[in-house]
Amino acid sequence: MHANAPDDRYDLLVVGSANADLVIGVERRPAPGETVLGSDLAVHPGGKGANQSLAAARLGARTALLARVGDDDHGRLLLDSQRAAGVDTDGVLVGGAPTGVALITVDPSGDNSIVVSPGANGRLTPGDVRAAAPLLAAARVISVQLEIPLDTVAETVRGRGPDTRLVLNPSPPAPLPGEVLAACDPLVVNEHEARYILGEDAGEGPHDWAPALLALGPRSVVVTLGAAGALVADSRTGSLDHLVSPKVEAVDTTGAGDAFTAALAWRLGRGDDLREAAAFAVRVGAAAVTARGAQESFPTLEEVDAL
Repeated sequence: MHANAPDDRYDLLVVGSANADLVIGVERRPAPGETVLGSDLAVHPGGKGANQSLAAARLGARTALLARVGDDDHGRLLLDSQRAAGVDTDGVLVGGAPTGVALITVDPSGDNSIVVSPGANGRLTPGDVRAAAPLLAAARVISVQLEIPLDTVAETVRGRGPDTRLVLNPSPPAPLPGEVLAACDPLVVNEHEARYILGEDAGEGPHDWAPALLALGPRSVVVTLGAAGALVADSRTGSLDHLVSPKVEAVDTTGAGDAFTAALAWRLGRGDDLREAAAFAVRVGAAAVTARGAQESFPTLEEVDAL
């Protein structure tokens, strides 16, 4: 792969997690010491990293995934689903621990309880990132989340090419080193993540959060607001834009944030400015909530255009 040949570059490299989602429907969640009966077990490919790479590929992005799965049935499920969507899986490492698993119970109202066993995701090391240097060099944009070790995220920041843009969704939220915050362009947060990062100084709402987050060092910030769209703040222009979401009938919000971030990262890699990219991503997120599940709900470009 020639990193200097523009046609050989990836629109998006996702460095992140790959999980098998084990989902059981229950009438109500069990109390301590109680057993309840549930529906048949459904197994779906998931994990924020795998969700983002698949969402971008389904939109038409040239996408690669750097992740770690186990040498087991769940790992094969994840690899098969990525390949079927057209993701380059040469960067997916196999072995070292069982594939990460999320145990999910869902009650009739749609509320869920989740326990995550990181498994192989916790074994994706800074050394793995260094070994994948050609992959990082070939990416226009790299997207990372926090379902892998923080030192692996920091190594990704250090190892990216000079003209490679970094998009970070700090989920699940954790304290971020200054060098990681400074590389974010943008930092993509929801309300919960914004409040976590800002702590007591969060202020009243998104219009306070976005400038406060910018003050911590990222080059730009996107605050996702669910059905209300997204707020975009850019240190270069000093602008603060509220992008409104199309009105849709929400069926299932699982994975919608991952679809949003993937779409945003892809369009930035294509040369859109932040506002244009976020406006597109808002439509992708809206399309994703109109169908059940995470990866199976991610829209094609045609489905987004239909909104």
